[in-house]
Amino acid sequence: YLDFKINSETDITFKELANHTSGLPRLPSNMLNLLSYLFKHPNPYRDYNKEKLADYLTKKVKLSQKSGVNYEYSNLGAGILGFELASISKSSYESLLQEKIFTRYKMESSTSKRENIQSELVKGLKPNGKTTSNWDFDVLAGAGAILSTVEDLSKFALAQLDNANNELTLTQKPTFKVNDNMQVGLGWHILKTKNDGELIWHNGGTGGYRSSMALDLDNNNGLIILSNVSSYNKKSENIDQLCFELIETLGEK
Repeated sequence: YLDFKINSETDITFKELANHTSGLPRLPSNMLNLLSYLFKHPNPYRDYNKEKLADYLTKKVKLSQKSGVNYEYSNLGAGILGFELASISKSSYESLLQEKIFTRYKMESSTSKRENIQSELVKGLKPNGKTTSNWDFDVLAGAGAILSTVEDLSKFALAQLDNANNELTLTQKPTFKVNDNMQVGLGWHILKTKNDGELIWHNGGTGGYRSSMALDLDNNNGLIILSNVSSYNKKSENIDQLCFELIETLGEK
């Protein structure tokens, strides 16, 4: 599906990109100094374009394992998935989001282009509480470019709870077992609860934000947290903990 050849003996499927079993690393090795770069650079993904991705995949890529064997979360894999779907559709990632997701589920305030909602955007914060710049994405937009609201994500959650939406129900089905407490669907993480129920869950984090979303499909409950707590904040994981505790509280009512 690409106009260049990936330098790998192992074929990678779309399912393996979606459930993070592709063997691809979290980030490409030619994204400067990788994680240290992310911590220091105010907008790390902005200049990572198709040419750099093609150079990485044709010359530098090294899989950590054979595809489909183990779970290893990969921003790179998610980014490649978004890039490939847009390429196959002969469209842009933003157009694909608008057509296939945002318009379909009436998410009128959601976009992957910051300029579309700049005036309404809550400013992201550094760990010290000072304002930081937003992250902009080029070829790896699928790794985390979406900007949204609680209201829009509530519409998405309600659509997930509607079994008539077969395309969403498909994403919730397990495609890989990580351990006794977690499986992975197509994007969603499927977590076992204390009462042997299941949650579908995902979080997100950039330089100035941290988010978490969990859906209890059995009880038709959902919990969405969007914050401007930096993902670099030492206590940013408390956002996930809060999400889990609140969804558990809803289930007890």
